[in-house]
Amino acid sequence: MKSIKKFLFSQQTSIFSAATVIMIMIIGSRLLGLVRQRILANFFGPNDLTLFFAAFRLPDLIFEVLIYGTFASAFIPVFTRALKDKDDSVWETASSVMNIGLLIFLILAVIVIIFANQLYGILVPGFGPEHRETIVLLSRILFAAQGFFVISYVLTAVLESSRRFLMPAIAPLFYNLGIILGTVLLSSRMGLLGPVIGVVIGAASHALIQLPNALKLGFRFSFKIKLNSDVKKIGRLSLPRIIEIAFLQVAKSVELFLASLISTAAYTYFTFGNSLQLVPVGLFGTSIAKAALPTLSGQAESKEKFRKTLLNALYQVTFLVLPVATVLLVLRIPLVRLAFGTNLFDWKSTVQTGMVVSAFGVGVIFQVWVSILARGFYALHDTRTPVIISIFSMLLNIILDFILIKGFGMPVWGLAAAFSLAYFIQTLLLFWVMVKRVDEHFSFGLLFPFIKSFVASSCSGLAMYFIIRVLEKFVLDTRYTINLLILTAITIIVGILVYLFISVLFKSRELAYFINFVKRRRIKLAEPPLDKI
Repeated sequence: MKSIKKFLFSQQTSIFSAATVIMIMIIGSRLLGLVRQRILANFFGPNDLTLFFAAFRLPDLIFEVLIYGTFASAFIPVFTRALKDKDDSVWETASSVMNIGLLIFLILAVIVIIFANQLYGILVPGFGPEHRETIVLLSRILFAAQGFFVISYVLTAVLESSRRFLMPAIAPLFYNLGIILGTVLLSSRMGLLGPVIGVVIGAASHALIQLPNALKLGFRFSFKIKLNSDVKKIGRLSLPRIIEIAFLQVAKSVELFLASLISTAAYTYFTFGNSLQLVPVGLFGTSIAKAALPTLSGQAESKEKFRKTLLNALYQVTFLVLPVATVLLVLRIPLVRLAFGTNLFDWKSTVQTGMVVSAFGVGVIFQVWVSILARGFYALHDTRTPVIISIFSMLLNIILDFILIKGFGMPVWGLAAAFSLAYFIQTLLLFWVMVKRVDEHFSFGLLFPFIKSFVASSCSGLAMYFIIRVLEKFVLDTRYTINLLILTAITIIVGILVYLFISVLFKSRELAYFINFVKRRRIKLAEPPLDKI
């Protein structure tokens, strides 16, 4: 019991160890998330599922603008520094921020609930009145779930600021379990209300699982709101990020708007494709970025340490993400069939979702880079720069959405293509500004680790493409699930082996670092040429 308690409540002292804890839990969460989607596809057809996914749009908009923007960019850096300085008012700050968040959320939620029918009439013009009524009913219930998330994200931010990443990483497992149980146990009697009730149960579990650890650290809830210097600083720092996420939510609303004009089922294809591509984004991008933020915040005053930490995080995440993104591109159809293939999710749905996965897959690496680079700016207490670049990128995304869907009449995968292209532009701009920030010089030698990983993943992709064509044509009848599993497993194994072989030939420092970490040995590695940027 002591060992279990130590494991659950202990700190993760390095970026890679913290990222590993988060990765392991995200693997479980993402896999369970895919199981959740598979179960939903088993109980409901694409047309019905679109109503369920569309109902999240307004609750997500309010929550993410108000809460996610604050904690991702402002709360953790400020709270981390207060903990480091042993400020006595640190827990008062956490409680005040929670109260402010709940108060504003409740006010906005009531307003949106009252006018939900009119708002969804604007968001989903392609749906009929009956569909809109169902969406409005589901949406009003989902606001309760987001209320629990307001509390939960304060607890998450407190734990991550204290370098305790395990319980925040476990919490999404309980959220997915709630939806799965609600779907399995209630859908036969209550229809779409079943998974919606599951969402509320899952959100409450997301908060409760983190509460004991936060209380152990010293967090105490109070109904008081005290606007001390840290609370005011969090408000100032979060404002640009809130504006940025507001634009992001507009972009997501545009995606729903345009998808509703394509077909009723189109938004389900888009959502399922997005679920698959979020596996590598969450697994590597989110985990390493979350793990790096407290360390980067602590090194903000040392330019050299900050630069090394940021670049090493980018190198490592590139090495890990590119082969996974390649798998998404090459194995898009088998992966979609394995993840969502049910009697209600037919071949047409599989092909449409597979195209969405491909379009998203091209941009996976850019999403991951943006996640880490943005947190680099947050650690420097600069939320303005990434926000300006992000807003520009999202406006570009919206323009591309209309050009590809309305102008060229593309199917729903055009929305994913526009998304990936916009993230590519955002990555270039963030990297260029960060280089100017940490040093005035630039050495192209710093790009070599990226190039090595790209070449290795390209060779891996070609090998996987060849293997899958041979197996499909001459060996396996992929109409059967077991054969599809065998094809997918063999192809991925070949791809990994080729990727590792090319990385060894290139003497990849990231591969050596990963192997050393797995073996838990401390082997001194040659540092990359970081003396110049």
